[in-house]
Amino acid sequence: MIGRLTGRIEGLEADRCLVDVGGVGYVVMASTRTLGALEPGAEQRLWVETVVREDAITLYGFLQAAEREWFRILTGVQGVGPKVALGILSALAPAELVSAIQSGDRAMLSRAPGVGPKLAIRLATELRDKAGALPLPDSVSVAASVPAGPDAEVISALGHLGYRRGEAEAALAKVRMRLGSDVAFADLVRESLREMAR
Repeated sequence: MIGRLTGRIEGLEADRCLVDVGGVGYVVMASTRTLGALEPGAEQRLWVETVVREDAITLYGFLQAAEREWFRILTGVQGVGPKVALGILSALAPAELVSAIQSGDRAMLSRAPGVGPKLAIRLATELRDKAGALPLPDSVSVAASVPAGPDAEVISALGHLGYRRGEAEAALAKVRMRLGSDVAFADLVRESLREMAR
């Protein structure tokens, strides 16, 4: 099992990155928050959760061990697979996630792609008693997880239009999952607005 990788970021896509470790390229799935903090060509350490299934071995990467723990906790809830867990971590900052669980805010939890009303209720119910003890990345990790580059510009533009940051990030995460990484700024803003209007 692989628990951590340290290497050069060779490429970024909408839902994954390629990490070169000693000449071997590892494909690592990650949330949009994690991907937004990575810089192509830079050395990066990622905490990894290895998921083994009959048809695939998949690596999921995180900036901090606390983020990986969140992934484990979320995938422990019935109906939450790795893809949905990454969607939740993309849409909600750790503090927002704790707040939504503690308050039973189903609307906030439902912002994440793949989370409908029933699953939002299950998340709030099953994790409520654990919420106070759930891990939060330290301040360095939280700062590093803020979207960078084009995504940061889109979030800023949406904020100027009156949308809350969490709402804008959730909409952008859904757009990125649907359209991929090679999308023009204007298209990202337009599609994010459409997403929030639904």
